[in-house]
Amino acid sequence: MTYVPLLDLLRCPETRQPLTMAEPDLIARLNERIRAGQLQNRAGRPVSQPIDGGLMREDRQCLFPVREEIPILLIDEAIPL
Repeated sequence: MTYVPLLDLLRCPETRQPLTMAEPDLIARLNERIRAGQLQNRAGRPVSQPIDGGLMREDRQCLFPVREEIPILLIDEAIPL
C-alpha cells in the first residue's frame, strides 16, 4: 500500500490547482488585517475569525483558511491574495 499525504490530494474547488500550506508570516499578516477589520472573503463578507493556517492555490491568488485543523474549501470563504 502506498502512502499519499492528504495535502497531495487536495485541490482548489474552483480551478483544481494544487494547494500548498501558506507560510506562517503570511498567516500572521492576514490575522493582523482580520483584527483590524480589513479583510474580506471572495463573497465580499468581512473575515471576522482569525485563521490558524491556510492552503494557498498554486497561482497564489487565493487562500483557503484553516481553522481548528480543518481546511475550509468553499469558494466563497477563500481569501483573495
